[in-house]
Amino acid sequence: MDNLIQAALEVRKLAHAPFSRFKVGAAIEDEKGRVFTGCNVENATYGLTICAERVAVFKAISEGAAKLKRVAVVADTDDPTPPCGACRQILWEFCGDAELIMANLAGKQETTTIKQIFPRPFDASFL
Repeated sequence: MDNLIQAALEVRKLAHAPFSRFKVGAAIEDEKGRVFTGCNVENATYGLTICAERVAVFKAISEGAAKLKRVAVVADTDDPTPPCGACRQILWEFCGDAELIMANLAGKQETTTIKQIFPRPFDASFL
């Protein structure tokens, strides 16, 4: 099993999802091969909830990662689950057209790129 998917599987177990019970794990690899993980953390107000992908990106940036090149997302769904819209925006801004691996607990995987799931992103080029 890919080490990035394994890292996402492991961190998924730490998700704080008492309301939705929808636990998600994410792992991001930088150009140096370092892996940064994140899990979703829910809040009773829902609007303050943060997704696993954003946790992983922010953690990578806060630990000095510069170029993020691969992302893995794991959830307990029949089909691999893609990142939400907010996460797609953050992934585009910090990872660019990185490889995206989506997987479920049964081992089903899909590999694509951020650009394929987010074809017309908004970024700094519009500012």
